[in-house]
Amino acid sequence: MQCRGRFYKNGVKGVIAMKQNKPEADRLKKCGLKNTRRRDSVLHVLEESSQPMTAEQIFFRLKSQKISISLSTVYRILDVLAAKAIVLKVSSAESGSAMFEINRKTHRHYLICLGCRKMIPVENCPLGSLEKRLEKETGFSVTGHRLEIYGYCSECKKRMCKDAAAASPKRPHQ
Repeated sequence: MQCRGRFYKNGVKGVIAMKQNKPEADRLKKCGLKNTRRRDSVLHVLEESSQPMTAEQIFFRLKSQKISISLSTVYRILDVLAAKAIVLKVSSAESGSAMFEINRKTHRHYLICLGCRKMIPVENCPLGSLEKRLEKETGFSVTGHRLEIYGYCSECKKRMCKDAAAASPKRPHQ
């Protein structure tokens, strides 16, 4: 959907076409939120990301796209979107940083690389049957869980092997 906005620059009146992203606009409208360019932009960045992002990462991505927004505005937008469950706030136990991702109504866990901080989603939850068994055995009512598995991705493992090989001293044959 295209809409037109008016602007004034150096005393000259102009019209600029603004792209409005339909899925993001619909998602906001369903939750009773007004669609703004900044909310739309934040949602679009998260929609295109394959992994959760910090507010700072979103801010710098928007800045690289020449979108005028402050970091505090990004935080405010994320707080509103999280309160409406449009985005999920994910805190990494290892880093303590708040990260955000689009709520796709699916349950996800992550493999987290300690080298490059890449987060790789684990598609199938291995804890569902364990939750049911624990509830049955203990009477405990499980309301949720989070699983983070730490290690090194294949790229970081290759780099570490190369670095280790380069650092090891050459020994003469005896």
